[in-house]
Amino acid sequence: MHVLVTGSAGFVGFHVARRLLSEGHAVTGFDDLNGYYDVALKAARHAVLGRMPGFRPHVAALEDMAALEAAANEAAPDIIIHLAAQAGVRHSLEQPRAYVSSNLVGTFNVLELARQRRPQHLLIASTSSVYGANTAMPFAERDRTDHPLTLYAATKKATEDMAHSYAHLWKVPTTAFRFFTVYGPWGRPDMAYYKFVRAAFAGEPIEVYGHGRMSRDFTFIDDLVEAVRRLIDRAPVEGAPVIEDDSLSPAAPYRVVNMGGGQPVPLLSYIDAIERAVGRPIERRLIPMQKGDVEATTASPTLLRALIGYVPTTPVEVGVARFVDWYKDYNAIA
Repeated sequence: MHVLVTGSAGFVGFHVARRLLSEGHAVTGFDDLNGYYDVALKAARHAVLGRMPGFRPHVAALEDMAALEAAANEAAPDIIIHLAAQAGVRHSLEQPRAYVSSNLVGTFNVLELARQRRPQHLLIASTSSVYGANTAMPFAERDRTDHPLTLYAATKKATEDMAHSYAHLWKVPTTAFRFFTVYGPWGRPDMAYYKFVRAAFAGEPIEVYGHGRMSRDFTFIDDLVEAVRRLIDRAPVEGAPVIEDDSLSPAAPYRVVNMGGGQPVPLLSYIDAIERAVGRPIERRLIPMQKGDVEATTASPTLLRALIGYVPTTPVEVGVARFVDWYKDYNAIA
């Protein structure tokens, strides 16, 4: 199988590409290695992939359609997995134009590429942030997503809508993933858990938003990758029988799928797990919630389970310990 993975130097893209390469598939990676966070970390991820047979990297921006087409011409992909995006809820308040460029223009280019190449399955990353102002939980795929709270969420909702229109018009089987607070080794330094661990080893206090009253449906990266890998083989079929809680479109070979286990954890309990993993206390400064944030997220995993017979289950104690082990190794901490 030949797979084109956008965002291959990113957190999720790196892990997905590594899994596919480990199975003997050919992976063409596409990433611009932008400076939103430490470029050295992104380069280190690509270096790991580069030591595996079957990996071919292309360094360019999604907005560069010629470069994207060149990568696809080389790869002749059976599958396209679109994971590249400008990430970060809070960063979208400071640099909104980057989200329009990468998440809208870049995704449009990927959709145009899929129209040209007609892959067996197009898989696209979305986010739990599209549930926006919804308060009834667990969040289910058929819930309305009409009230985004940040531009980041709005661009991801637009990603889903654009992908649906292309699936309808050009009959490209498409699955959109809604990720729920993914964490683990090789993670993003802008994520709260990464900042907490870094502060713990530096002996610095941490800022805990929402006065610590928040909770999240944390998803360990290995669980997410397992779910993505299984969903590759479950391309939507227009007009197929609808399964339990199915989000399959009535007008296209298209569905959205929550990628979460449905087991929310209080943020303070998550920080407790970090303290135990690093073996030292962390001073906590409780502060108000930031603009665009929500108090809680919980995924309904019913559809994911029905599609692939699997949902994320790794306890945060285990996942956090795995991340701390990686962090110590990556940063040469004894």
